[in-house]
Order: sequence, then C-alpha cells, then structure tokens
Amino acid sequence: MKNTFTLKLVALALLVGFSSCSENQEEAIEKAEVSKEKLQQIYEMGFGTADVKAVDGGYLVEGDIFLTDEQLNETKDPKFLRIGETEQYRTTNLVNVGTSRTISVAISTSLPTSYVTALDEAIRRYNAENLRIKFRRVSSGYNILLSKAPAGSSYLASAGFPTSGNPFNSVRVNSDYLGSNPGTNYLATILAHELGHCIGFRHTDYMNRAYSCGGAYTNEGASTVGAVHIPGTPTTADATSWMLACVGTGQNRPFNSNDRTALNYLY
Repeated sequence: MKNTFTLKLVALALLVGFSSCSENQEEAIEKAEVSKEKLQQIYEMGFGTADVKAVDGGYLVEGDIFLTDEQLNETKDPKFLRIGETEQYRTTNLVNVGTSRTISVAISTSLPTSYVTALDEAIRRYNAENLRIKFRRVSSGYNILLSKAPAGSSYLASAGFPTSGNPFNSVRVNSDYLGSNPGTNYLATILAHELGHCIGFRHTDYMNRAYSCGGAYTNEGASTVGAVHIPGTPTTADATSWMLACVGTGQNRPFNSNDRTALNYLY
C-alpha cells in the first residue's frame, strides 16, 4: 500500500515518499538502476513499470508488491485480462486450498507488541467470512512471517504473490514510519491488504490507481498476464475496498460486500 506525502490523501498503497534512504544501515534499500531487461520481464508479468525499485532480494512494483528474480524468470502463463473501470482483480497464481486450508502466520519480535493485536484483528476479519482458506497466528512453523522492513524503506508495507500453490511467505512492515501504536483497525487494514496480496489479490483500482491515490491517471500495467477480473465485482468505483491501492492515514477498511464476493469466488 502507498502513502504519498505530496497529496492531501495520505495513502496506504504503501510508498512513504521519504526524501532519502539511510545508506549506512545494513538493510538499506539498494539504489541500483533497474535494467531494461528486468523492466521488460516485469511488464510481461502484467505489472506497471513506472516506479520500479530495486530492493533487498528483488524488486518493488506498484507501491507494495515484491517480485523476485526467480518469479521474473518463470515461464509466463497468459490469461485473459478484462479491461473495465474499477473491478476486483486476482493474479494468475492462487493458493491451493482444496476443501479447506489453514495458513499459519507468525510475527517477528522486531515489531512492536501492538502489531500482534492488529494482526489478530486482520486474521479475525478473514476467518469471520467462513472461507475455505483460514488464518491462524503461530509462534513457529509459519507459512507467512511478518517482520520489520529494512531501515530507510520507502513503503509502509510490502508483500508478494503465491507460487506453486502456496502463499507468499513474507510481509515487511515499516514500523519506523508507522510507529509503535498506529491504531489497531488502521494497521489491521494494512496487514489484511498485504495478506490479500499473499493469497493472490491485486489492487481493486488496478486500472486506475489515481482513484484511491490521487494524482494523474495511472494504469498499473495493461498486459495479458497477471490481472484477471473476478466475476461479480463492480465495474464502477468501489470507495471502501480493502484492496484499494491507497488509504487515508488512520482509515479502517473492513471487507465490504464486493470484497466478500471476491473472497468467496476465489476461496
């Protein structure tokens, strides 16, 4: 999710817009230029290339989505992409759940204790929907680990997409910016959004992220790969979806009726 300082809407698609990164920190963001080859691979996966950042272990696209070199080098599986107004989108990769599957989520001690409460609330929101996919918080043996983002990170939180039928295994949260107690519902909204990416959801305003982030019209990447419309979700703007690219500071976005349609369709 993003937080743009230059806009009146301070947002959650998860770019913070810090003026500089701390280069003397061990985990500072790499500032190497992204090659044309990598940008082409990112484009071919169906992601926007306007603001790609090289980060530790891969690349950050569309504000909060983490891609590794391994993912970029995989053989692409083209899927039909419906171009509409503002709809729910998924990736071509989902989590294999069968009749039921529980995803174990752990949270690192590098994050403040208030983040545990927010994670529990995010998990509660998913489990209250009685989906085939469920979440539980564990201390070990996790499928997904929430940990502190590297010092100087330019996002509020980041995650990736499923591979080989399993959820993406990492959510990094910028507690340096969010602080020790950003508010349970606000933080739960951020974490539920990132968990949404981990199980295969893209941004609701994929076709025009300016809807939630402000600024100029921005399509996140009109390709035949990586963004598949979820039937039954609206073709008009959806102002309260938990998967919008940006959210106002302190805003709470529990699942709305269209979110529930999307969740039930996939899981």
